[in-house]
Amino acid sequence: MRTCVECQQVRPKRELVRVVRSPQGDIGVDEKGKSAGRGAYLCRSRACWDKAVTRERLDHALKTKLTAEDRERLLQYGRQFDDAEAKAASSPQSKGAPGKEKEASATLEG
Repeated sequence: MRTCVECQQVRPKRELVRVVRSPQGDIGVDEKGKSAGRGAYLCRSRACWDKAVTRERLDHALKTKLTAEDRERLLQYGRQFDDAEAKAASSPQSKGAPGKEKEASATLEG
């Protein structure tokens, strides 16, 4: 489990995208999550990417100062996410899950 540096949601590692500062100081997106260096995780949400880059959350998490080029490249990468998170949350499949969780917790309590 990993935590998004922007929204602080804890999710499985595979559901997040890792941004890495390599030992040489280069900033990039680590698609496979295995590159050497200091990493920070973000949701696959355009809003999280925009806020994390502009509010300097990634600077803090990666313990470096992002250059203008780094920021633009990361913002460009984040634009591919069409806030699919919001769409997934409103899908019929996800609407059924909370009710089942409530039933399960009611069973445990009762």
